[in-house]
Amino acid sequence: MAGGAYTALSGLRTRQEQLDRVAADLANVNTAGYKSERVTTIAAERADFSRALQSAVDVTPGPGRLDMRSGMITPTGRELDFALEGGGFFTVETPQGVRYTRNGQFDRRADGTLVTTDGMAVMGQNGPIRLARGAITVEDDGTIRTGATVAGKLKVVDFGDYTGLRREENGRFNAVAGQPQDAKTPVKNASLEQSNASVVDRMVMLTEVRRGFEGLQRGLTVLMNDIDGRAITELSRR
Repeated sequence: MAGGAYTALSGLRTRQEQLDRVAADLANVNTAGYKSERVTTIAAERADFSRALQSAVDVTPGPGRLDMRSGMITPTGRELDFALEGGGFFTVETPQGVRYTRNGQFDRRADGTLVTTDGMAVMGQNGPIRLARGAITVEDDGTIRTGATVAGKLKVVDFGDYTGLRREENGRFNAVAGQPQDAKTPVKNASLEQSNASVVDRMVMLTEVRRGFEGLQRGLTVLMNDIDGRAITELSRR
């Protein structure tokens, strides 16, 4: 196969990665606290061709770049909905360890523990938060009261560098690098942060990626059928 065909195939593969990422963003435009992601590309030299071809370079998907800009905060009127007015993350305890999320749509277990919608305990400064019976009020610093009793203070943290965060299921992130630091981000009660993925922006990107994919397909067809076929025909006459 010609070197140009390899390059075209690598381009198709990266476009497929981009399509998958855009599709995921579009599927989560209504997910509270969701952060969109951009797929980067990097050059990958093919050492096997270095002697024969001076420029045997493919394109390969690079590391994803999370867009950590805040989404719009929308009032919900639900007392167990929380939103962060600025940078930072809620801290969640999972069977796999501590995870971080911007999705503040929480529930209360039968024992009063504040949990995520899939049952993971939401952490306070002194461990899981347990809510007594009574009306819930929340102060800007994340202190939660049930009636006049302090139930706990939400553990809100932030990172100086988000490149160490890896997206997991249910809108959570795993910090594979970097240490969380306590954040003083104001907490807003009875509100949720909306997804920062824009339908219009993602549809524009979807169109661009699709056109690039189609262009590479046409180029590959020319390389594989027209040029190679002509070469075979010409060589057979000699």
